[in-house]
Amino acid sequence: MRLMHIEKMEAGRGGANYQLHHNPFRFLSGRSCVVGPPSPVSSSAILPSQPPLPPEKRQVNFTFPLPFLIGQGGGGREAGLRAGLPRTGPRMHESETERLDGGDRIVEICRLGDRRGPTMPPPGQVRLPDLDAVKLRVRSLISTHWVMIFSKSYCPFCRKVKDLFHSLGVEYSALELDKIDDGPSIQEVLLELTSQRTVPNVFINGNHIGGCDQTFQAYHDGTLQKLLGNGKGEEMESYDYDLIIIGGGSGGLACSKEAATLGKKVMVLDYVVPTPLGTTWGLGGTCVNVGCIPKKLMHQAALLGQALEDSRKFGWEYDQQVKHNWETMVEGIQNYIGSLNWGYRVALREKTVTYLNAYGEFIGPHKIKAINRKGQETFYTAETFVLATGERPRYLGIPGDKEYCITSDDLFSLPYCPGRTLVVGASYVALECAGFLASLGLDVTVMVRSILLRGFDQEMADRAGAYMETHGVKFIRKFVPIEVIKLEDGIPGKLKVIAKSTEGSQVIEGEYNTVLIAVGRDACTRTIGLEKIGVKMNENNGKIPVNDEEQTNVPYVYAIGDILEGKLELTPVAIQAGKLLARRLFGGSSVKCDYVNVPTTVFTPLEYGCCGLPEEKAIELFGEENIEVYHTYFWPLEWTIPNRDNNTCYAKIICSKLNNNRVIGLHVLGPNAGEITQGFGAAMKCGITKELLDETIGIHPTCAEVFTTMGITKSSGKDITQSGC
Repeated sequence: MRLMHIEKMEAGRGGANYQLHHNPFRFLSGRSCVVGPPSPVSSSAILPSQPPLPPEKRQVNFTFPLPFLIGQGGGGREAGLRAGLPRTGPRMHESETERLDGGDRIVEICRLGDRRGPTMPPPGQVRLPDLDAVKLRVRSLISTHWVMIFSKSYCPFCRKVKDLFHSLGVEYSALELDKIDDGPSIQEVLLELTSQRTVPNVFINGNHIGGCDQTFQAYHDGTLQKLLGNGKGEEMESYDYDLIIIGGGSGGLACSKEAATLGKKVMVLDYVVPTPLGTTWGLGGTCVNVGCIPKKLMHQAALLGQALEDSRKFGWEYDQQVKHNWETMVEGIQNYIGSLNWGYRVALREKTVTYLNAYGEFIGPHKIKAINRKGQETFYTAETFVLATGERPRYLGIPGDKEYCITSDDLFSLPYCPGRTLVVGASYVALECAGFLASLGLDVTVMVRSILLRGFDQEMADRAGAYMETHGVKFIRKFVPIEVIKLEDGIPGKLKVIAKSTEGSQVIEGEYNTVLIAVGRDACTRTIGLEKIGVKMNENNGKIPVNDEEQTNVPYVYAIGDILEGKLELTPVAIQAGKLLARRLFGGSSVKCDYVNVPTTVFTPLEYGCCGLPEEKAIELFGEENIEVYHTYFWPLEWTIPNRDNNTCYAKIICSKLNNNRVIGLHVLGPNAGEITQGFGAAMKCGITKELLDETIGIHPTCAEVFTTMGITKSSGKDITQSGC
């Protein structure tokens, strides 16, 4: 006789209707009969997902007593043992049963009333051997629920799996093992059945899927969708693409190409909303078009001006007056950027990635609409989405800011020299732009609300600012603009800025040709329909919280790059995260992006490179008594002949006394700081210590060698000034 389970269909008069099924691991049809009502069980332990199943499919499970199952020829005891039922109890007579036609045999369900033998317990008190009863219950749960999750209410991995099914619109039932007395026993039975002790333990249509990792792997490779289909191996739903990436910046492009290499059908949507002044650009995102690339090239233009000035001391003679031509510089930079834009489009085509110059917006689960520049809408679906929308500069929210001011989005393609410029802000964008504009010979003022380079080491930030101040950049501190007024039309025209003190009622005014706003950036996430699919975001800044796999709270939506909450806003970070995400999604990899000890550089006139913790953060985390700071000034050899700024370049390392003097922060202010920091970033990944730095032989004469010879600690109070290189 085959084992059976019972599915509750609907309440009936004098009892409940139950449906019999033969196979304990497959959903099959059966016939109904009336049996005595089961003993109660805590209904709170089994939590169906929302919305509830329709009445015709609604299922419940209960803790038995269960009526005896009696087979043809009096095989009741044998059948009872197979079902995990006790050996005791009388043989029931045909007159005491209701018969059901089971096909090739007669299956009978006994009615347990007051008629019982001396060994039968009272109704509702049939005792089953613990392990057998639990096994029967587990088998019943698995067989009577299409998606069954054995879970614990506090488990984050269980929540991830539930969120996945919810996002797919799939109803599930979850048994919270920490909420019931026999939870440990159920886990033991599950271990015996599946060789898995941990939760979640997921079954679909009687098939064991596994835990959280196995469920998500099944989702990514399509197995889950097939199991959730019609039982014939057909996909639950067909999508237009395996992956759609919203955003064609560095991270999005890296992710798309990697996914395509792994054989997936990929689309990239990229659309640049014009600035208030009408500036727009091509494929590649902020870094290529209005960030790293043009910024570094303009920084280089400024360095060349300084090199020309120094060259006379090295014997170079020239009679013509040297001057800078803004238009020539911008033309050269934009031509190079244009070649990069074209190269990215070619690379996508070669990888068979579909590129669409359109604005993507979610309209429902797994579905977006793409709006092109003509306003035409097309609709696409995908199994997985990656948000890589990046950020755009924040405006001040004062009269005249969007009408008359520019941001870094406009500066690098500005067709005329900006002239006398006010830079509003103290971010790295503000200081970098102010630095190269001043070095190109312009009159530049920076208006600062509070501190320089928030989030960076403040000693280094102040030193970088001090160098700028001694090299022609003026600073107005503790003031913020409250209005910008146009005084004259033209290119660049003339503007009046009214500003108010942050510490009192003082108001000042100034006239400038250009006002550059660089007070921060906001994530481009508020107008892409995330609320329609339930993706959570920080309402203050639009940032998106993700887990350590860049997954949002909606399982099929991931995010990378500058829009992530609490992560570094750096192009190489976005590229790395994008590649690794694609490999995890489609290549079976488990490698995650490491956001710790990422080197970076601020390209101020005197470059500032760093890796690891700022000194303030190290003190906060470990305590001042548990760190040691080694520091020194240094004088680049190239600066000695033109007699430039001795005891201005500065370097320091922060070491943890609790961890063998491991270097937890490295900072350098000097020429080519980025080139220096990159190599030490790799060393810090490997756990370099002060002892290993001391054992490293430096390259002489270089600036980087100072990290191999540092011997003076801050705590000693000794003088660190240098008399030579």
